[in-house]
Amino acid sequence: MLELYLPMFFMFGVALVICAGMYCAGHFLGPKNPTPGKVMPFECGNDSEGSGHTKMSVKFYLTAILFVVFDIEVVFMYPWATLFKTLGWTGFASMLAFIGSLLVALVYCWKKGALEWES
Repeated sequence: MLELYLPMFFMFGVALVICAGMYCAGHFLGPKNPTPGKVMPFECGNDSEGSGHTKMSVKFYLTAILFVVFDIEVVFMYPWATLFKTLGWTGFASMLAFIGSLLVALVYCWKKGALEWES
């Protein structure tokens, strides 16, 4: 059983050594010249304004959660698409019910105004 997983553990070990080597090389070989301009927070090329701990709107979090939920649900469709022919009509009906429930949830969110973005 070990010989089955040995290549995977070897690959993880090699990846770990490469990551640690790059981190150490950057730490020890990288330039160390912190100037006041370099240590300032950088935000999209513009100078930062206000506090870094401003309270975000609930709409932002709601939109982010909805994006994650629907994005994860789409990920579940890929295995179904690869096995589409072997699953037959039962697999097609179950995916149709799954997509239908997603559409019902999307319409509900739309009617509740969760997808409206106001600043």
